[in-house]
Amino acid sequence: MSIKHPIIAVTGSSGAGTSTITRTFVRIFEREGVNAAVVEGDAFHAFDRAEMRRRIAEEAARGNHHFSHFGPEANLLDELENLFRSYSESGTGRTRHYLHDVEEAAKYGGKPGTFTPWEPLPENTDLLFYEGLHGGLVTETHDMARFVDLLIGVVPIINLEWIQKLWRDRSERGYSTEAVTDTILRRMPDYVRYICPQFSRTHVNFQRIPVVDTSNPFIARDVPTADESLVVIRFANPRGIDFPYLLNMIADSFMSRANTLVIPGGKMELAMQLIFTPFVWRLMERRQRVMGVL
Repeated sequence: MSIKHPIIAVTGSSGAGTSTITRTFVRIFEREGVNAAVVEGDAFHAFDRAEMRRRIAEEAARGNHHFSHFGPEANLLDELENLFRSYSESGTGRTRHYLHDVEEAAKYGGKPGTFTPWEPLPENTDLLFYEGLHGGLVTETHDMARFVDLLIGVVPIINLEWIQKLWRDRSERGYSTEAVTDTILRRMPDYVRYICPQFSRTHVNFQRIPVVDTSNPFIARDVPTADESLVVIRFANPRGIDFPYLLNMIADSFMSRANTLVIPGGKMELAMQLIFTPFVWRLMERRQRVMGVL
């Protein structure tokens, strides 16, 4: 953690909806005049798309049918930890972009499924914002969580997470249902071992729960809408959270536990704005005070 160079990290698995929180934070940064360095977790995958397919086949031939991006072996965790350490110490570091599709490839002048070259972060940023799989990862050899000032988990109930992944990968990336299902099954051991434990380290968790039948996610025709969902928001430390204010501002919300707020799904972005804007204020006020600006 760092007062001069704070880090906010959003962690969640593929299809969980972390990009929704990223868009909300970008709006907060723009409105509050915060100059943030935004980093994508996919930049720290160890292999491009073609090489990852080869590695999956090689591992399967050796009897390992669970090689996945969720696990350490498929990621450059040294690079990610070095980025967090470097930024927290000096506000510097390097990253790159993974080009998911034709649109991103055209933007950066590369090919889908490949990486752009490594490049330094912009200079003189106020904070680092990370979105990806491993923002709160702790293993025997790596500890990302110790550098993060605000760690947020995005974890829909598992059937909804699968529906969202199936829908995205089929409609946006052209994969078949069978291919996406195979990916889900292959990732499951690493999901349990490396993704789930991060949600016990987060400062705030968002869990979307549908109120429609999602019992068989593999035949779902569409993703449950926001109005067909509730969102459970859990605060690791409720001290300083103005729950009466949130309950008053978010219609039909209620407390299910002393540290847990439940809201209608359609109010999720409003809730994020209300909850995280004060967090950003506090991070920036602390930074400005120690930098001698205040």
